[in-house]
Amino acid sequence: MRLVTYQSANGSRIAGVNQQGQIVDLNQTDGTLPTCMKALLAGGDALLAQAAKAIETGTGLNPAGVKLLAPIPNPQKVVCIGLNYIDHAKESGVEPPEEPVLFNKFPTAVAAHEEEVTLPSVSSQVDYEAELVVVIGQSCKHVSEADALSYVAGYCTGHDVSARDWQLNKPGKQWLSGKTFDGFAPFGPYLVTADEVGDAENLNIKLRLNGETMQDSSTKQLIFGIPKLVSYLSQICTLLPGDVIFTGTPPGVGMARKPPVFLKPGDVCEVEIEKLGLLRNKFVGE
Repeated sequence: MRLVTYQSANGSRIAGVNQQGQIVDLNQTDGTLPTCMKALLAGGDALLAQAAKAIETGTGLNPAGVKLLAPIPNPQKVVCIGLNYIDHAKESGVEPPEEPVLFNKFPTAVAAHEEEVTLPSVSSQVDYEAELVVVIGQSCKHVSEADALSYVAGYCTGHDVSARDWQLNKPGKQWLSGKTFDGFAPFGPYLVTADEVGDAENLNIKLRLNGETMQDSSTKQLIFGIPKLVSYLSQICTLLPGDVIFTGTPPGVGMARKPPVFLKPGDVCEVEIEKLGLLRNKFVGE
């Protein structure tokens, strides 16, 4: 099942994509369904099954009137994993980590498919990073790796935009500040439910910059897999419905190229992950 959040005249609402590719508003079809994605996920399998039926029976919206938002426009947590592909760790000049490397982005970093992302005037080294995004479906704390996937609702295509000069050249290396400028966490266009994705650790992942392929890998190259990440994070904090985890980027980032390649106004990035769809964003000057 592919789920989206869109902007209506009455605020954000959730919808599903039917077999004809039409977007079907869930609550308009079944008034007992919520209009918020986090509430839908919190309802568990029973509510998701109800949503699937609404997608099958509902009437598609006029696509001209649909503006997509991020699948979770307001996650409480945007947790990110650094250096989680072996080749990316090596191209960054560091040894692969023995435990997950964690940082986060603020919710104001969230952006949608086709939304313009502003390049901050205070940075001259903004980089691209294609990423698989995990969406938490059920609250969890201290879960085992064996049980971790039962708390995952689904997956999205994501882009961890990174201001390298702020991330690496500030005192103490400020990963947070380099990663959380407004708009630096685009993901979408869909939340694809886990049952439809199957093995999320065997998906092709690519990033194209102005049509040129810059990253081309597979999620099977993850150092720490999804069960490990969910279990590890749940030892630290309670994960809630709608929390998102950016799982790391494969090799090919701009800072590792010779000469380096950084984003400039007018650039268009497309991140594409098998089964999850294509995420496109244009970058503009501040």
